[in-house]
Amino acid sequence: MQSLSFTSPYIHHKSKNTSNGTLLEGKIFYKQFQKGYRTALEPILMAASIPAKKKQIIIEGGCGAGAGLMCLAYRIPLITGIGFEQHPEMVELANENFQLNAMSNLKAMQVTLPKLPKRPFTFLPNGQELVDHVFANPPWHQHNSCPSPDPEKNLAKKLPRGLLAEWIYALSRPLRQGGTLTLALSASLYSEASALMYQYKLGSIILFPLWPKLNRPPRIILLQGRMGSTGGSQIAPGLILHNDNGEFTNETNRILRQGKKLTLLS
Repeated sequence: MQSLSFTSPYIHHKSKNTSNGTLLEGKIFYKQFQKGYRTALEPILMAASIPAKKKQIIIEGGCGAGAGLMCLAYRIPLITGIGFEQHPEMVELANENFQLNAMSNLKAMQVTLPKLPKRPFTFLPNGQELVDHVFANPPWHQHNSCPSPDPEKNLAKKLPRGLLAEWIYALSRPLRQGGTLTLALSASLYSEASALMYQYKLGSIILFPLWPKLNRPPRIILLQGRMGSTGGSQIAPGLILHNDNGEFTNETNRILRQGKKLTLLS
């Protein structure tokens, strides 16, 4: 899936080796490292799909430079957003992005998933013990696939055997009853991931395909489950990302440029 690279001349960066940019057609100032993992569509599409409300607490696993959390906070003000990220320089960059956009309700912290801090989760505000929503784009390339020549990209996307189960278990732990876990995954992992969600008490699972173009098979899906639900799974119509000419569809543009909500199942 293509990465986002919007340029803007109006931002002065403290960090070196970063590119200046914006998200949501200039509504959010954004910077990311020039080399290594670059923000793609998945965090923004996931953020658009989170059924959050004001004053709720949301965790993003593997937040990178903070694009997903910032898009979510733009759409739903007054949330509390916490990003887990293993690379300290990326944590610093995400927090700098939050500060740049005056989003004091967001913070990134160094956590190497699938390991989580021990309970009680002292990083949660006001003595809270659980959160309302979690979303993540876990590493999902198969363990035996060809490695990327860039070690950071390889680490961000490589799925060692058994790691998906560990990620889903870890990300489900902080969820309160009725809270949601949303994942962006390879379509080939749907069966395994949905079985793991049920195993860890996540039901009412929605499979939401991201169609590259009309009549093209999806490579990436969104998978959303609800903690404590006993409901079955449903397949949503999904979202067609591109027109035949390669440009984004109107619905995709409304999400990427206007920050609109993505309803997985109406």
